[in-house]
Amino acid sequence: MKIENKKAYHDYEILERIESGIVLKGSEVKSIREGKVSFKDSYAKVENGEIFLYNFYIAPYPNSFEKLNPLRKRKLLLKKSDIRRFERKISEKGLTMVPLSVYFNNRGLAKIELALVKGKKLFDKRRKLKEREIERQIQRKMKQMGAK
Repeated sequence: MKIENKKAYHDYEILERIESGIVLKGSEVKSIREGKVSFKDSYAKVENGEIFLYNFYIAPYPNSFEKLNPLRKRKLLLKKSDIRRFERKISEKGLTMVPLSVYFNNRGLAKIELALVKGKKLFDKRRKLKEREIERQIQRKMKQMGAK
């Protein structure tokens, strides 16, 4: 099961991807397994040599005794060298780190795919939509030609 942040592909140009572990409580893991997460406005930020994920919404699990803030900051687990590398890139070029997807690996551990991104301009988004529409029209014409 993989939950993707489709809006990130539309709003950002993805430069680099990395897989990271995420520190969660038990009830949060259950909510993720049920697919009750939202990537809206979520981003990662480096603080004191560690990376934290902000605004990543995980719905509260209904049968939990522990009442957690669904938008609390969550620590991400990366190697020090990766953290330093991303910190340098973010500070130099004005880039951002955004979560692309959350999933469970084959050992049952929650993983989050982060990306180093650069914001797209409005005209870039429009151009991409126009290219996609033209591609669909070509496919339709090819299908019609093959059917006749």
